[in-house]
Amino acid sequence: MREKSLQYHALHPKGKIEVVPTKPTEDSYDLSLAYSPGVAYPCLEIKDSPELVYEYTNKGNLVGIITNGTAILGLGDIGALAG
Repeated sequence: MREKSLQYHALHPKGKIEVVPTKPTEDSYDLSLAYSPGVAYPCLEIKDSPELVYEYTNKGNLVGIITNGTAILGLGDIGALAG
């Protein structure tokens, strides 16, 4: 198990999560929709109707895991870098 686990974690690309666009980003027009100026429109809609945050953003589809490494999987204090 130890060797297989180390091999698994050493596979490329590193890490277990990848960030990729969920919308088209083929050209400058797509980027203008995703960022400025296009992003202003959903922002204003959310300002007026906060429940739309779930319609226009990934809120509700994310999990955050934050650790200082002091209690990782019963290993005890292994530090933030190893945790």
